Amino acid sequence: MSELLQVEGLKTHFQTESGLVRAVDGVDLSVNEGEVLGLVGESGSGKTITALSLIRLVSPPGKIVAGRVMFGGQDLLQASEREMVQLRGDRISMVFQQPKASLNPVRRVGAQIAELFIHHRGASRRAAMNQAVELLARVGIPAPERKALAYPHELSGGQAQRVMIAMALALKPRLLIADEPTTALDVTIQAQILDLLRELCRDTGTAMILVTHDLGVIAQTADRVSVMYAGQIVEERPVARLFDDPRHPYTRALLASMPVQGRVAPRLGAIPGSVPPPGRMPAACRFAPRCAVRAERNMTICTHEMPALYPVEGGVSRCWCDAPAEATT
Repeated sequence: MSELLQVEGLKTHFQTESGLVRAVDGVDLSVNEGEVLGLVGESGSGKTITALSLIRLVSPPGKIVAGRVMFGGQDLLQASEREMVQLRGDRISMVFQQPKASLNPVRRVGAQIAELFIHHRGASRRAAMNQAVELLARVGIPAPERKALAYPHELSGGQAQRVMIAMALALKPRLLIADEPTTALDVTIQAQILDLLRELCRDTGTAMILVTHDLGVIAQTADRVSVMYAGQIVEERPVARLFDDPRHPYTRALLASMPVQGRVAPRLGAIPGSVPPPGRMPAACRFAPRCAVRAERNMTICTHEMPALYPVEGGVSRCWCDAPAEATT
C-alpha cells in the first residue's frame, strides 16, 4: 500500500490563563491507502486535538505551532484556508463524536447531504437530492425518501450517526477521520456502525483514522494502531502484534483493563493515577509517574530523560525498556 498521509512533529498548543498547554507535542504518524489506523488512548491524551489539527479545525486559543501534515504531496499546514475549505468534505472527511450537534438543526438531512454534491460537484438540486436518498439507503436508513425530509431532532442517535457517515463518504474521500463514532450508542448499534464504516471504506478504497478510547473497537476495526498518551505517540504497531505482544507499559496497562470474554472471575487491572494535566507534564517520560515497570526495575532514567521512539517488532515504542543499550548509558 502506498502512503497517503504523513504527519511529522505535529505540535498544537493552547495559551491559557494558567500557562501554555501542549495538547499535541511532537506527534508522528502515517496512514496508507485503504488502511484503517486506530488512534487510541485515555480521555485527555490528545487524540481529538490531533484529529482536528490534521484538517486545521482547532479553535482559538489553540494553535498549530510546528510540524508537517503531508497529504497527496501537499503540506496541509501551508495550504490556504480556501484550499482547506475545498479539501474538507471532498478529499478528507470527518465524522464527529456528537452527530446531532454536527448537523444543522433547521435544515432537512437530505438537503444537508445534497449540498455536498451541489457545492463540490456542481450537481443540480434534483440530482443532488437523488444522490442523497441513495446514500441514506446505502447506510441502512429505513424509508430513505421519507427520512431525507426529516430534521435532525427527528432521528435516533444511530440514525443521526448514519447520516453523518453518509455525508462523510458522499464524495468518496481518500481519507476519513472518525472521532469516537460510536460514543453514546448502545452495543448493538455500535457494532453495526463499525461494520458499516469498515465496509464502506473497503468498497470505496477510503483510508480511515479511527479515534477511540476503546481497544475493543480497535481490535474489531483497525489494521494498525497508534497508542497516544499525554500528547505523544508512545507505541505504534500492527493490531495483531500490539494485542499479542504489547511493548509499552501504558499499552500493557490498557489491555489489562479490558474485559476478556470467557475469563473466569475477571479481575480487571486499573492504571493508578490519571493522565497528567496538559499544563503540568512530567519533564521526562510522561507515563513514568504511573508506570509499574519503572517502579519494579527502579529505572531512574525514566524520570530524568524523555525517551525517543525506538524500533520494535513491526513498529516503534517510546520507552526506555526498548532503547538500545548504548542509549541508556
